[in-house]
Amino acid sequence: MSVDILVFGPHPDDIEIGLGGTIARHAALGVRVGLCDLTAGEMGTNGTVEERLAEAAAAAAVLGAAWRENLRWPDRRIGQDPGHLEQAVSFIRRHRPRTVAVPYWSDRHPDHVAASALLAEAVFNSGLQRYRPDEDSWRPEWICYYFVNDAAPPSFVVDVSEHYHLKRQALDCHRSQFVQAGSASATRLNAPVFRQLIESRDAQLGALAGVAWAEGVVVREPIVRQGLLKGAL
Repeated sequence: MSVDILVFGPHPDDIEIGLGGTIARHAALGVRVGLCDLTAGEMGTNGTVEERLAEAAAAAAVLGAAWRENLRWPDRRIGQDPGHLEQAVSFIRRHRPRTVAVPYWSDRHPDHVAASALLAEAVFNSGLQRYRPDEDSWRPEWICYYFVNDAAPPSFVVDVSEHYHLKRQALDCHRSQFVQAGSASATRLNAPVFRQLIESRDAQLGALAGVAWAEGVVVREPIVRQGLLKGAL
């Protein structure tokens, strides 16, 4: 099923942390957004695979995504199988997105760094006619990088103020990760300060842009504008 935007996340919940409000905003505008988790996060301290897949599906419904798939690559081994690159290329070609969003290339979690590099390569290879010529090539218009843990000066921000409540609801779906209840072990993710870290980043980017909440995006190429006037010419 083709989409306008294809968002990849290394683990269930990464997409919501970095780009939940942006996904909800686009979905509300009628833009088709597909989500793809690379792993089921089975190496995480809390939550079973079944719980995490169910939480991811619930969060996708909250955000209004067209669909969500999980490639079930082994957690903590992203890119170590040569077949991962070919799978990612085939996935992009099958869904033919205009935009691909992946984690920012600098992050405290090695899986996020590995996923960013592999997916950037997959986007490039997807446009090569001679790479796996048995498939139709597809070249997305651009690749956008979103922040999970670390952040950097963004190329631009997306105003997600009207949809931030949906980002919060989507994060709430991931109870196994963000709520310390029952026999769950204490982790960085389920400490109250972790949600504060997410929201303080989004609030700061929003304040800098003059809005309540914003999510940052980095692109590698220059962004063309029509002139120096802030509004459209």
